[in-house]
Amino acid sequence: MPVLELREVTKVFPGVVANDRVSLTLEEREIVALLGENGAGKSTLMNVVYGLLSADHGEILVDGQPVKIRSSRHAIDLGIGMVHQHFMLVEPLTVTENIILGREPGRMGVIDMNAARKKVAEISERYGLRIDPDARISELEVGLQQRVEILKALYQGARVLILDEPTAVLTPQEVRELFAVVRSLVDEGLSVVFITHKLEEVMAVADRIVVMRDGAVVGEVRPSETDEIGLARLMVGRDVVLRIDKQPVKCGETVLDIRDLSVKSDRNLSAVNGVSFTVCGGEIVAIAGVSGNGQTELVEALVGLRRPESGSITLKGNDITRASARSSIEIGVSHIPEDRHRRGLVLTFNLAENLVLGDHRLKPYATRGIMHPREITSMAKKRIADYDIRTPSEKLIASSLSGGNQQKVVVAREIGRNPELLVAAQPTRGLDVGAIEFVHRQIIAERTSGKAVLLISLELEEVLSLADRILVMYEGRIVKEFSAEQADAETLGYFMTGGGGTKLDKGGADLTMTGSGVGA
Repeated sequence: MPVLELREVTKVFPGVVANDRVSLTLEEREIVALLGENGAGKSTLMNVVYGLLSADHGEILVDGQPVKIRSSRHAIDLGIGMVHQHFMLVEPLTVTENIILGREPGRMGVIDMNAARKKVAEISERYGLRIDPDARISELEVGLQQRVEILKALYQGARVLILDEPTAVLTPQEVRELFAVVRSLVDEGLSVVFITHKLEEVMAVADRIVVMRDGAVVGEVRPSETDEIGLARLMVGRDVVLRIDKQPVKCGETVLDIRDLSVKSDRNLSAVNGVSFTVCGGEIVAIAGVSGNGQTELVEALVGLRRPESGSITLKGNDITRASARSSIEIGVSHIPEDRHRRGLVLTFNLAENLVLGDHRLKPYATRGIMHPREITSMAKKRIADYDIRTPSEKLIASSLSGGNQQKVVVAREIGRNPELLVAAQPTRGLDVGAIEFVHRQIIAERTSGKAVLLISLELEEVLSLADRILVMYEGRIVKEFSAEQADAETLGYFMTGGGGTKLDKGGADLTMTGSGVGA
């Protein structure tokens, strides 16, 4: 008997059939991977299962019994937990307070915080997801916030665990550790729905793979019956290039020059410590590192969102160390932020408005402060078509789009500016393989046209596919520099997690003994 069964589940939004008579089963002690393009209906389907949405038609059975899941609390009571792609955390609260929310230990209305912290610490240690239980969510990087979501689901004791892109911020070693945790949970009787766009992970962890396209299930296979190319074809409906070929780098003039840069975090602690490097025109330089090692502060200082403590930033010889975010855009810096909700979009604005953000004061979109809706709409329609943003209209509110399509809006706007320097932080987070291929081609096109690209990514396959040079960042310093030919995922992951010494599988400039930044 399946622990979870969906029969002909249908969910309709205005103008969109998000789920079209979807049926699937999840057996006890089974991992089912759910694949599909952005807008294919994966997250919508799981939000129905988790009680965040109500199905318009169909039936859900838990342990063979039909249920009407009225809310997420009801889903949790039924033993269903979910780790969301977009976090469901209360930012002013601490890690412990978020994890125990709704399941607070104590008596007579008094919460036993010592017991709560102890249990959170035990779970964190047990599953290798270490985090400060007293840190506030608002102070945590995206990757650490995702760890909190995973811990929260484990704390709630789910029998069915839905994981929506759970490995997006993990190193290869951490991914293996997570898979080992998932397997151990399955061995103990847990059942898992695993949503990811990473085909190699599906092949490694899934017992069964269900593929959705345009809201419907289009195929079901086991890993032994297919390969990554076949899965990509089934998802997208065409052949997909999983790794983009590029011509040898032709480095032009120095576009970005960072010297001895030091930046503090929101907690007034040293986040970036004496970092130096350059990026030239026609080159992609990637920064690889585990989330929380100074990448966010580095990027924010570079694009005018945070004032450096010391050091310098120059763009084509112009000092932009103290430039504002608006000035950075005008000078020629485009920024794809790591968190599209906090930095990339105004969720209550429509798509056309979001696609012109940052340029909305300039011609042809405005004259003397007066907006020109016709020009804005024309541009929006073109970018929606060029970037395959799945929407019925450019007037749709941004919050109504799937996460992947929201990311496409940000990418379309920032690359569409034709910048001198593209700062791309997690540019393909939440995208399917077809969209990843498209975005990667756009980034390569920027390089080919002679533009400079600084890529900050937790996706090592992305780093290895796109970068000409790779800088490994650990505890606020650049500790290793590799050419693309020297690096592999295992070696990068080793130094990303604080590995020291000079013995490398494939070479690389050893900077770990001095801890200095990399100068070109």
